[in-house]
Amino acid sequence: QVQLVESGGGLVQAGGSLRLSCAASIRTFSMYAMGWFRRAPGKEREFVASISSTGGGTPAYADSVKGRFTISRDNVKNTLYLQMNSLKPEDTAVYYCNERLGRWSWGQGTQVTVSS
Repeated sequence: QVQLVESGGGLVQAGGSLRLSCAASIRTFSMYAMGWFRRAPGKEREFVASISSTGGGTPAYADSVKGRFTISRDNVKNTLYLQMNSLKPEDTAVYYCNERLGRWSWGQGTQVTVSS
């Protein structure tokens, strides 16, 4: 069973930045397209960004984060990243990583809180 451990969240003022990390305990990490998802209070979990298995090509982003967030990965370290800039209060959520279609067990996530 794949274990996913997200980290890097915290409290930040609007306009600030955070970098999230996701460590995956799977040796074949480099074979999977990966994604970031988030769940805001009282809402369903939603897609944020995804990246191909190699990191090549054009990542996909939700319209709400396009131009502000950047997804990347390090297949040597089995780690997925999300650089978040120009954060807004509406970005407040618990952030999760998973295989691109969310087919693995979910980790605990990391809380991101953006104050206005």
